[in-house]
Amino acid sequence: MVANVLEKPAGRSSFTDLGQNLERGGTFLTGRAERAADTPENREVLAHIIGIERWGQSRIQVALGQREFVRDEYRGYRPEGGATLGQLRSLLSQTRARTVDLARQLHFNPPDDDFVVEHNGLGPLTAKGWLRYLNQHADLESRKLRGAGGTAVHEEETQQAPAS
Repeated sequence: MVANVLEKPAGRSSFTDLGQNLERGGTFLTGRAERAADTPENREVLAHIIGIERWGQSRIQVALGQREFVRDEYRGYRPEGGATLGQLRSLLSQTRARTVDLARQLHFNPPDDDFVVEHNGLGPLTAKGWLRYLNQHADLESRKLRGAGGTAVHEEETQQAPAS
């Protein structure tokens, strides 16, 4: 599954392409977070997305040679428990901007194609695999966000999309 869903598609992309995909994904994330109601469930989803993305950034920094590998858990990267929805929205944007910056750094300082960094559950991932993973994880998790009345906030994107 990892090869077909993450590594093969990521391997066909450049770091620039992956960074642009992360930027586009960040636009959707920001929109979804803005439409999300202020509920404990939505704050939990945002904290989870931020924590995983920060954790993944630490793994990408290993690929860049900026830090040593440490097998840690994502929980240490989550925002503090009392963060407000507004704080989480801001952190989400900042965190995604940092991931995009790491993609740009990888463009200028790419690791060997076969250099991998372990994901605790999925096993070894290349830097490109990590970037794709972070984008897909955030997209999938953000679909859990709900607006007022329990409406899925990603459904509004479909309704607003122009007809083809």
